[in-house]
Amino acid sequence: MTSAVRRDESNLYELVENFFRATFSTDNPLITEAVRRMLAAGGKRLRPRITLLAAAACGDDPARHLHLAAYMELIHVATLIHDDVVDNAPTRRGVNATAVDFGNRVSVLAGDYLFAWIFKNVTAGYPHPVPNILSATLADICDGEVLQLQALGDLGVRLDDYVEIARKKTASLFSASAACGAIMGGGSGAQIEAMRAFGDLYGIAFQMNDDLLDMIADERSLGKPVGNDLTERKMTVPVILALQAGKREFSDMVARFYAGPDNGGIPSVVAAIAREGGLDGTRREIARYVKRAKAALEPLPPNAAKEELGHLADALAAP
Repeated sequence: MTSAVRRDESNLYELVENFFRATFSTDNPLITEAVRRMLAAGGKRLRPRITLLAAAACGDDPARHLHLAAYMELIHVATLIHDDVVDNAPTRRGVNATAVDFGNRVSVLAGDYLFAWIFKNVTAGYPHPVPNILSATLADICDGEVLQLQALGDLGVRLDDYVEIARKKTASLFSASAACGAIMGGGSGAQIEAMRAFGDLYGIAFQMNDDLLDMIADERSLGKPVGNDLTERKMTVPVILALQAGKREFSDMVARFYAGPDNGGIPSVVAAIAREGGLDGTRREIARYVKRAKAALEPLPPNAAKEELGHLADALAAP
């Protein structure tokens, strides 16, 4: 990565962080505090960065679109607040989940309020089709979460089923972030479609990478317990690919674990997934989607923002 690209990307991150510190506030002090705590816990701010990079890749000044980028991160934050209630999660990004500090009722209402507050501002300040894209995205996220709940512990889930869930619950917001950035950045139809496709493919690779890290990373870097997906009986890519090997002994092991999860059994399940090729297979799937995401950028003119988008995709293939 060139020093110029690193500097530009770092500046975008700081622009987003400074914007949140100086500007974010809602009409409800309790909700503002809850959201600020979540924001203060950190995060890579990938969705707003992709929005700003998309605008820059289309030739515009990304600093003009900080509000839009911030809304993308706040949609993500609202979904995390709701997720932690649904999953009964004790921590998020290494700190207490919002529900731990504020309770489930306040957390659900905070997430609902944040969604409404975002859309009030988006519909008032942005032209068609930006509000339509974001409303459709929120519907997709909710649909994807329900599909994932329905698939819990179902050893018959196929890779195609997984991709549909990942596309809705995770990739849809990346896709919206990229497309809306390109729209507001004055991109052509081909450039907007290129960014939309990049966000979709990047988001699927991102979710696969998240599944992999859940099994191979440490709790400090994850900001949540290792093996949490297994404990929650989620059908992640490593599990699905390992089951495709077709060994009855392994499928029986997973079925027993999902029937009565024991945290002490997670290392043995992960080791079995690795033996059945689930971890290496996940790495190959991530690499495949990363390659497709980078290819989707082809209609964009050569510039530092386009280069940085490619580097963001490459970073997913590292684990």
